[in-house]
Amino acid sequence: MSLVVHKNYIHGQYLANSTGETFEVINPATGEVSYLVEVADEKIQHAAIESAKAGFAIWAAMGAVERSRILLKAVALLREHNDTLAKIEVIDTGKPWQEASSVDVVTGADSIEYFAGLASSLEGIQQQVGDDFFYTRREPLGICAGIGAWNYPLQIACWKSAPALACGNVMLFKPSEETPLGALKLAEIFTQAGLPDGVFNVIQGDGRVGAWLTTHDEIAKVSFTGEVGTGKKVMAAASSSLKEVTMELGGKSPLIVFDDADIDDAVSAAMLGNFYTQGEICTNGTRVFIHEDIYQQFVDKLVARTENNIICGDPMDPETNFGALISQSHQQKVLDYIAQAKQEGAELVAGGTALSPDNAPNGYFVAPTIFKCTDEMTISKEEVFGPVMSLLTFKDEDDVIARANNTKLGLAAGVFTQNIRRAHRVIHQLQAGICWINAYGASPAEMPVGGYKLSGIGRENGSETIKAYTQTKAVYLGMQSLESPF
Repeated sequence: MSLVVHKNYIHGQYLANSTGETFEVINPATGEVSYLVEVADEKIQHAAIESAKAGFAIWAAMGAVERSRILLKAVALLREHNDTLAKIEVIDTGKPWQEASSVDVVTGADSIEYFAGLASSLEGIQQQVGDDFFYTRREPLGICAGIGAWNYPLQIACWKSAPALACGNVMLFKPSEETPLGALKLAEIFTQAGLPDGVFNVIQGDGRVGAWLTTHDEIAKVSFTGEVGTGKKVMAAASSSLKEVTMELGGKSPLIVFDDADIDDAVSAAMLGNFYTQGEICTNGTRVFIHEDIYQQFVDKLVARTENNIICGDPMDPETNFGALISQSHQQKVLDYIAQAKQEGAELVAGGTALSPDNAPNGYFVAPTIFKCTDEMTISKEEVFGPVMSLLTFKDEDDVIARANNTKLGLAAGVFTQNIRRAHRVIHQLQAGICWINAYGASPAEMPVGGYKLSGIGRENGSETIKAYTQTKAVYLGMQSLESPF
């Protein structure tokens, strides 16, 4: 049976490339090719820019309330087609259906709805200066580029397009070549909702296409989600034309559990922060610092729940709550980290192997893995981006804060304690952009997301993101005759 070939989405329709070049998309749960996608060649790239320019002329001139209404129609369509879109995410990413159906599409729609509500709130200031005055306007940047990651493909496409479009910009979006279909379906929904052609185009390909986006003179901003090394390259390339940038990069986040914590809740957080979406979440709390007085109690409950409550298998099975890693190469990378941890003397508490479940024997699965570690071990320092949890013990509050901050990354952090003063005292000292107290992983559209240090620049979601997708124009009005020495 011949495979479906998906084209790039330009100016409200699918457009074929000239070269015929395609790439394969693999289902991580089966190891089989799901479909093919055409690469955005020079013809597609040129068409995308011309389309975006035409779309911007219409969209930026449109009233904010009208833009908001169109975006809200897209929200309704996303929710109407939740299950169809969630299935696409499962097949592309390998994550469980029960996650994709309740989180991925829902949170993407939430973000668009949130920014649609803010669209008409853009405002400037007016100030008297002697007999004259000035005022400011917040205006769109123009053509924005979004470069997505493969772990939450549709959600990320929504998170990037929502503020950009609400502010009157247009977007060229490049999804990961491993998960390219969700963004195409989002583009179809935007068109169906009444978005003018060219306001949201989807171009496909690998780093070559990404490099074109980051260097093109007519693109005003790049928003990138991915790993730190690639983020550095994107930012360096964007600097050649002084583009605005938003970088949501990796993390090696601490989760600190004090001796007065609700242990059951803390175990839930550790499991969510390491095993949800097979550990392929940048904010994951992969360094779990446990007070030595409750360490054994914590570990006993953690191991019992890991062994009894995790169901690994076919991600489309509603009972499955633990899916496949994105690719065979990534599976091997995670297994290599596990092997290195063993070589460095980490104590294996659970897991540590590849898995081959009966209903998905050829998928790229790795067992939920738990190690007792020291701070110097590789898995305690580097982002594994898989289901590998590092357990570390502590006794002193100041010491654990210093150890938690001893990383070049600073995306997220969590603290579990019943002592409200300690909770805030500690969280205020942690060098991380997204923090939770007695919770982990929740990221509502209203809350800004972004990191300290090498974990990123700028924020996604939250009202402050509006400033990242607009530019300030100051207008000075002379009310008196102009004085001049000439």
